[in-house]
Amino acid sequence: MATGVNLGSLASAMDNAEFVLIDGVVFETEYTRIPDERTAADDVVLEVKHGDTEVTFTREEMDDAEHLGEGVYLLKSGAQLRFLSSATIH
Repeated sequence: MATGVNLGSLASAMDNAEFVLIDGVVFETEYTRIPDERTAADDVVLEVKHGDTEVTFTREEMDDAEHLGEGVYLLKSGAQLRFLSSATIH
């Protein structure tokens, strides 16, 4: 996968994310496929939705994502993603 990011860190962030903040807009996670050695470059690994807007990311787009901390990743395209999960209040 990526050389610029720890696969375990990205996989964990993606796997636990119910929402993804993309350049300041909150999207709901619709589909996640954790990238691994069997994932082709053009395979969709993340699909998110905000209203009628759907955005997909391929493994190639996620490759070499730079981890900025606290679930935040900078893609080589310049997009900034922050993986979020909702808090449960008891």
